[in-house]
Amino acid sequence: MDVALLSRIQFALTIMFHYLFPPLTIGMSIVLVYLEGMYLRTREPIYETAARFWTQLFAVTFAVGVATGIVMEFQFGLNWAVYSRFVGDVFGSALAAEGIFAFFLESGFLAILVFGWDRVSAGFHFFATCMVSLGSIFSSVWITVANSWQQTPAGHVIRDHVVNGQTFQRAEITDFWAMVFNPSSLHRLVHVWIGAFILGAFFVMSISAWYLLKKKHEDFARRSFSGALLLATVASLAQLASGHLQAKNVAEHQPAKMAAFEGLYKNEATGGSPLYLWGWPSDAQQTVKGGLAIPGGLSRLIYDDWNKPVPSLAELEPVWGKPPVWISFQSYHVMVALGVFFIVLTLFATLLRLTGVLFKARWLLWVFVLAVIPAYVANQLGWVAAEVGRQPWIVYPKLVNGVAVEGLRTNDAISEVVTAPQVLSSIILFSVIYALLFVLWIKVLNHKIQHGPQAVGVASSTSLDKLRQAVTNRPSHGSS
Repeated sequence: MDVALLSRIQFALTIMFHYLFPPLTIGMSIVLVYLEGMYLRTREPIYETAARFWTQLFAVTFAVGVATGIVMEFQFGLNWAVYSRFVGDVFGSALAAEGIFAFFLESGFLAILVFGWDRVSAGFHFFATCMVSLGSIFSSVWITVANSWQQTPAGHVIRDHVVNGQTFQRAEITDFWAMVFNPSSLHRLVHVWIGAFILGAFFVMSISAWYLLKKKHEDFARRSFSGALLLATVASLAQLASGHLQAKNVAEHQPAKMAAFEGLYKNEATGGSPLYLWGWPSDAQQTVKGGLAIPGGLSRLIYDDWNKPVPSLAELEPVWGKPPVWISFQSYHVMVALGVFFIVLTLFATLLRLTGVLFKARWLLWVFVLAVIPAYVANQLGWVAAEVGRQPWIVYPKLVNGVAVEGLRTNDAISEVVTAPQVLSSIILFSVIYALLFVLWIKVLNHKIQHGPQAVGVASSTSLDKLRQAVTNRPSHGSS
């Protein structure tokens, strides 16, 4: 058993499970801000009812996300000690900023968001909702900055340190803002945000569509669906532009990753590089089998020139190494295909909404009930493509005189004392715990969804009626 491979599998397991929750809370927080803002503007109780309901689901998801995030960070020191030593100065500042500027902001105002409905004014509650949303977005900023630095390092120097007679290298920040605004951070951050907005919107539309199909809470479901559809439509269109800019950035700073994304093993003698719509990369045959390609399409997207070839793996591998092509290619292409699906689906639904027939199209509502699954898949595959595509590097190098320097290879980043059986046993334990946690999360969500939203004021009036009835029917002290 390879300890490096097992450590990578464990980290992928824990971070992909954790990543089920933060994008959802980021996307849902935008919906909460919209609903509470509409309530303040219109004073229609249905908007407050909707905000209260979605807040319950937000709070449950936030709690599970916090629990799973703690486990993820422990692995840096346990399985990846060499990596932690190499990036400690960079990651320490970024993660400290995440805790100070994001986590405490989000978790502090979350108490007001969840428990402050009848204790603070509507205006202040809306402010708390905005702060929770801002905190969740800030959290993604610092995590994405740290990860982007691994992809395109900047604002640092590599220095040798000697501890107990052993020499090791460490990346030390020389320019904090250059580290924060490294060449890929803004592109990746916008891409992450939009993906989260899409997921949050499709989550809301999925549950709302189910209510409409079951003819339950229909006014609530229509209002929630309409607001989420607007967010999903805008975000899906924005993701197309963001994805294009992100691809050009990858081609510039991580050319081997882009070649792996497109299965570009080698270029033809003349003409530009093809763009594959689908296919099956084969390392053995150094080609994409059964694929449909647009001649020169990749060159057109990257360079705005049909005839300028994009560097291929044959040219890049001696310097940058070769990422796993099949996983990179398929995860990237499925993610792009799902992005196109979201655009077509939301534009079609928006057209039906404007013509007033959307909520009568039961087949389309069923599509939206299930569409939250591909929204989740797209977010997960984006992470897979980004992380697998930068292999064999855990910290990407820079090119100096044709040589890759100052990077850190994944196989060199693992802890020196951890054994394969130890990692394997922890993978099994984590899998069991996460499976139980996932079932618990689904059961709690299902309970709240089945119960449905409760109109504002219903609970208090019902309780008051029961109290009056009990007093009226209470027997006198003299009766037997």
